[in-house]
Amino acid sequence: MESIIQDIAFFSELSSWTTWGSVIAVLLILGYTGAPLIIWAIAGLVALAGFGAPVWLMITYVVIAAIFNLKPFRRALFSGPIMKLLDTLNILPAISETEQTAIDAGTVWVEGELFSGSPDFKKMMNEAYPDFTDKEKEFLEGPVEEICSMVSDWDVFQRRGFDDKTWDYLKEKRFFGLIIPEEYGGYGFSANAHSAIVAKLASRCGPLATTVMVPNSLGPAELLMHYGTDEQKQHYLPRLAKGEEIPCFALTEPNAGSDAGSMQSTGEVMKGEDGQLYLKLNWDKRYITLAAISTVIGLAFKLYDPNEYLGKGKDLGITCALIPSDTEGVELGKRHDPLGVPFYNCPTRGHDVTVPIDAVIGGKDGTGNGWRMLMESLAVGRGISLPAQSIGGARTAFRAVGAYAAIRKQFGLNIGKFEGIEEPMARIGGYTYLMDAARSYICGALDKGAKPAVITAIAKYNFTELGREIINDSMDIVGGAGISRGPRNIFAHSYIATPIAITVEGANILTRTLMIFGQGAIRSHPYALKEINALMDKDVKAFDEAFTSHLGHVVKNMSRSLLLTLTRGRLASSPSGGVAAKYYRKLAWASASFAFMSDIALGSYGGALKMKEKLAGRYADILSWMLLATATLRRFEAEGKREEDRIFFEWSMQHAFYRIQTAFDEIYNEIDVPGLSWAFRGPIGLWSRINRIGKKPSDKLGHKVAQAMQQRGDQRDRMTSGIYISKSTDEAIGKYEHAMMLIEESFPIYKKLYKATKARELKKATVLEQLEPAVEKGIINKQEAEKVKAAEEARYDAILVDEFTLEEYNESAIDPSKSEGRGMEKDKNPLIA
Repeated sequence: MESIIQDIAFFSELSSWTTWGSVIAVLLILGYTGAPLIIWAIAGLVALAGFGAPVWLMITYVVIAAIFNLKPFRRALFSGPIMKLLDTLNILPAISETEQTAIDAGTVWVEGELFSGSPDFKKMMNEAYPDFTDKEKEFLEGPVEEICSMVSDWDVFQRRGFDDKTWDYLKEKRFFGLIIPEEYGGYGFSANAHSAIVAKLASRCGPLATTVMVPNSLGPAELLMHYGTDEQKQHYLPRLAKGEEIPCFALTEPNAGSDAGSMQSTGEVMKGEDGQLYLKLNWDKRYITLAAISTVIGLAFKLYDPNEYLGKGKDLGITCALIPSDTEGVELGKRHDPLGVPFYNCPTRGHDVTVPIDAVIGGKDGTGNGWRMLMESLAVGRGISLPAQSIGGARTAFRAVGAYAAIRKQFGLNIGKFEGIEEPMARIGGYTYLMDAARSYICGALDKGAKPAVITAIAKYNFTELGREIINDSMDIVGGAGISRGPRNIFAHSYIATPIAITVEGANILTRTLMIFGQGAIRSHPYALKEINALMDKDVKAFDEAFTSHLGHVVKNMSRSLLLTLTRGRLASSPSGGVAAKYYRKLAWASASFAFMSDIALGSYGGALKMKEKLAGRYADILSWMLLATATLRRFEAEGKREEDRIFFEWSMQHAFYRIQTAFDEIYNEIDVPGLSWAFRGPIGLWSRINRIGKKPSDKLGHKVAQAMQQRGDQRDRMTSGIYISKSTDEAIGKYEHAMMLIEESFPIYKKLYKATKARELKKATVLEQLEPAVEKGIINKQEAEKVKAAEEARYDAILVDEFTLEEYNESAIDPSKSEGRGMEKDKNPLIA
């Protein structure tokens, strides 16, 4: 009877609100701090004793706690049965051999911190923020500047290629050997310098950047450096560096695009009459850059050894080899026309092409290792080439649009003063700031030897997508000056070429919906891959370690997500004070919520998650914008928290959290959680929309960004450093710069005319019509009038578009050498005497 009364008293005490509040508080504190299991067990025992729990309950609790804390018992009674159930139900995603290779390729970098739910900001902010060596600076300021001055983007498009002088200079200055080590005749430049070179070339001429970047990205040189035999390196690398060999790499096929693993090109090991081993190759490839003019083809194919000459079985898998282009059976000489952009993009075919087994990159040991080679190389290359092209275009747009908005007048005002223009300008400015931040941040990691496949996929996808937004906004702002092609047009060719960057090196739809979160959820998650490998290996011990740690990870992030949401991130610590502190705390909040919701998705969908591509794309958006926010914080810190840059920093951070919030809202509305979908669509989703982690940057902040873009000075120069800016007023951007300078210098004079007009000392008229009466009335002097006249003449010349006679236009379509027209000569304003 006494024990029954004790039980009643205990449960009566337990049912009080105060008791439950205390219990929940303790649980949240333990969860938030990630307390180990033994601490949870002790805390529970103390709580039961403090509440006067009956003996039988205490004993039961101790037994259960012992089972979970003593590993042999836990494996036998908990983890082992769970492992068998998961294996039977196929809840965790199965991984194919090609998927496993892709996941194993490369390394985990800061995305691991973001997936953890409790990122170490001190560690993340100590990542390298690279600079150039003296040799790299000399190359950027010398040969890169020189080749930019030699090439006209308009001429390249009209000629549909480069002249011999350009090709000779590219070879002479070893532009195809940027990444090849000095010992082989190259430069051995850093990823940071490689990226900067491509970005500067892209600011001048897209086809020029593409022609240089492809041999320095995924291709023979990259593969030889890491996987080639010494003999292959000694033979090919010096010749590639000097441009004596022009390489291409043939991967894509009609039936194997994004799914490169389904390629149908084949190679068969055979023995020749001389007793040596050879390969008989057959392929049909397309979209291969430089193929038509290549002298050596890097070829990916599936290798078979029906007679098992190599002793590795009959189906060896994807292999990479180097094929001299003049080998019998190789078909070259045709090219595609990618939206009229004149870089060599071509098909190549081979029929019964025979080469020695030593043509395989890495020799016999390299057979069957091609997929790993490709994945590891792409894990680096995706973070350099296309992101560099995008940032080159972004910086150019920042500078040119800022100038155009200050020069162009409508309704008596510079168009940059209109709010409708400010809105897209703010996007251009903010995106350029954060893209440049991410470029440096990622290149710093690559230069330290990291190969973060998920991060570089994020870079490729987001840089090209943001680049697309930037060029669209630029075209909207400049209007007719953007659609009228000719030497004066800075934007049209970039606009035309944008879909190419979206498509290559992993189409953006695939990259977003399959790669970033699909691979990231497994590769970058602290425990998912360990659990999958343990299941595949039937390793109970390894599974127990991973699974129990995973449960703790879920509890920790659930607690962190809840508490950080309730406090709007204020519980999180920040490694920095000032304006950046609140953004660190928001990033901690976003990371905790992302990590928890990632586990909700893994638990809800299991192996079917890889097919939920729309949902995966939203998770990819959150991970992407957390990375871009991290990089932006790193830039702001590394550059000394410049007060003048604060508007760009804050716009970028606010936009990043707005995009994160949008993705969370869509996830809550679409995710299917057994028994709990209603909660995410209802109260959780509603609370998220009320207690938003981010909203769009304000119009006021966007106004400040747009106005800063229209001001000449150190800030504008820093934001657009690394692009080619011609000083000649015969060049399009040179005209913009010249006009902007004269207008800005004449601003005090314009102000005098405005005040005089307002005071009715001058009649309302055009500025040019006001000059003579203003001089006569002593409002301005003759020198000031001449200064304004020069500014207005420069303004007029800058806003003109190209025009051609009918003969010039028709002849240029037939003979590109007759395409100069009358585009770039200075035209005088007919209103100026």
